[in-house]
Amino acid sequence: MECECHWLSRLFGVTLVIITSWLYIRRKKLTSSIPYSHVLITGGSSGIGKATAKEVLKRGTSLVTLWARNKGKLEDAREEIIKETGGRVNIFSVDVTGGLSGIHNVFEETIRDGGDLRMVIHCAGSSMAGTIEDTSIEDYNCMMNINYFGTVNVTKVVLPHLKKENKEIPSRITLISSIAGVMGLYGFTAYSASKFALRGFAESLEMEVRPHGISVTLNLPPDTDTPSFAEENKSKPLETKLLSETAGLFQPETVAKGIVDDTLNGVFLSSVGLDGWLIRCITCGMSPVSFGTMFLQTFCVGPLRFVSWCYTIYFARTVAKCFAKRLKRSCSSAF
Repeated sequence: MECECHWLSRLFGVTLVIITSWLYIRRKKLTSSIPYSHVLITGGSSGIGKATAKEVLKRGTSLVTLWARNKGKLEDAREEIIKETGGRVNIFSVDVTGGLSGIHNVFEETIRDGGDLRMVIHCAGSSMAGTIEDTSIEDYNCMMNINYFGTVNVTKVVLPHLKKENKEIPSRITLISSIAGVMGLYGFTAYSASKFALRGFAESLEMEVRPHGISVTLNLPPDTDTPSFAEENKSKPLETKLLSETAGLFQPETVAKGIVDDTLNGVFLSSVGLDGWLIRCITCGMSPVSFGTMFLQTFCVGPLRFVSWCYTIYFARTVAKCFAKRLKRSCSSAF
């Protein structure tokens, strides 16, 4: 009994350190207004992109330009954003998975209509869930095209412009990955792979553009209450639903606030919530961080490895239980 109490006290101490460290990092973050007059957001017609557009306008941006494929949804989003914020919103219908020449033409029009552009937030993306047997090669290609190549295409087009601008105020590039972009989950062989690719792209890009005074942020949002998430849940495997629920469901406004905060402060790996911070810390690898964050991670990664191991045990048991139930139903239906 005494040994058990001693173990529990240690676990409590570790938990206290983790929570205190997380709160310290959050408290140190600035929430300053945006010093840019023009911000470009891809995938801005709904979900996180639309919420981020509202957030940057509330922070003082004069103009937000939204890119998305569906012109009707863009018009609805512009009307909603203007009504709520009173800000200026330009919209352009563009397929970020299309050819670079088409994207370049739209970007030139974006600059011509909106002027100087210093902040680009890549929210264009899609999600799907299913086992590898239920996922076609076309589905894998689709996830890579939208989530990875779409981001690469836009970055290649906008980067020369960002490099030419005044470096006194650094330009910002923000990529939206996912918690599933740093850890694999059941049912996400297509989605996770496309989001993992963004991690390598972002780390390499950050090294290339830092000398030009450009900062890169890679955001890892959790499950977010958006129309696309609701649609995805209709066909999501039970295992995927149960595992995803451990991090909770966040509102897009909360996620958008975290994206803008971390983008303005030049944070490379960005997340929302305590679970998000835990995963970001344990998967930090060799990502660029501030000295303070590095110091905290040095002391927290060891204990957090145990916490993450507990998560993997829970995940494995959840998958095993679902498999057993499915097998039992299959056997029952055979008779």
